[in-house]
Amino acid sequence: MQGNVFIVGLGLIGGSLALTIKRQHPKATIIGYDVKKNEMELAKILGVIDECSENFQSDAERADLVILAAPIIETEKWIERLALMNLKKDVLITDTGSTKKSVVDQAALLVEKDICFIGGHPMAGSHKSGVAAAKERLFENAFYILTPLHSEQSVEVDKLKKWLSGTHAKFITLSAKEHDGITGIISHFPHLIAASLVGQAKENQDKFPLLQRMAAGGFRDITRIASSSPVMWSDISLRNKEVLLELMDKWMEEMEKITALLHSEDYNGLHTFFSLAKEYRDQLPSSEPGAIRSFYDLFIDVPDYPGVISEITGHFADEKISITNIRILETREDIYGVLRVSFQTEEDRERAFHCLKQKTTYELYRD
Repeated sequence: MQGNVFIVGLGLIGGSLALTIKRQHPKATIIGYDVKKNEMELAKILGVIDECSENFQSDAERADLVILAAPIIETEKWIERLALMNLKKDVLITDTGSTKKSVVDQAALLVEKDICFIGGHPMAGSHKSGVAAAKERLFENAFYILTPLHSEQSVEVDKLKKWLSGTHAKFITLSAKEHDGITGIISHFPHLIAASLVGQAKENQDKFPLLQRMAAGGFRDITRIASSSPVMWSDISLRNKEVLLELMDKWMEEMEKITALLHSEDYNGLHTFFSLAKEYRDQLPSSEPGAIRSFYDLFIDVPDYPGVISEITGHFADEKISITNIRILETREDIYGVLRVSFQTEEDRERAFHCLKQKTTYELYRD
């Protein structure tokens, strides 16, 4: 396909979408806009975009595809602004926000002007941010949710999929309500719980001086998502508050049941609670990306002697395998291995696994 693609917001997501479109549609012109001028200029230097936007309105009005890759609150403001412009008659407008209902509601301003808007949410991310972290393969095999405003938009949905075909993502069409309900359960609510668990640990730090050190193991792992951007998650929580409030009420009811089981020392009831959770969790897909960014960790049971870490990283270097983090685990309850190495992709972890299997006798474990 060819035409002008206007990407508003040149962070990790916007930059990565620009790269995938450039690769798949080399005849298209990618115009980038970001409120941070240095990010926009860096995107041009890195070849992520073809042009830096000099004038938002004029660039929007010559676009065939507009991608709003900005925070949700900002996206809603851009939609209001776009509705006042003289856009092309057949322009497609989409976004990348993690909640959809408020964005889709705002998009009614575009519909009134016969402008096509299709909500979008690529479920992919990285431990890095900014346009410098953008990469073509970010969305590969990830779910990419599309939320058209009307079922009659099937032609436009197919057109948007063609524009985004270079992502190699798995496209799923949902209503905005379905999207927010699902992501509320498996992404937004878990972030609230993780943050509350960390807050509880912080409150007890003075009472138990060793708490922070011992939390470096499994507790740190299960609360990793609490390290996400406070600005982004405040934004998401407020935009999906109805779903989150309903989930919170149900969760508190569940906790009251657990409280009663503990008070009554009901072993069978507790066993059923943990068994049902384990059964369902064990059935979840282990090889597909989901709403929360996957962590690809390899646990290595190594002897504690000088040079063992450099030995392992040396093997990875020989095979040109990149790692994102490496940690020695002091507290290891329910975790195999004394060394945890994190990778960007499952492919990198598998390469590392087979590399060490061939070159060492260490015990290796994956979740």
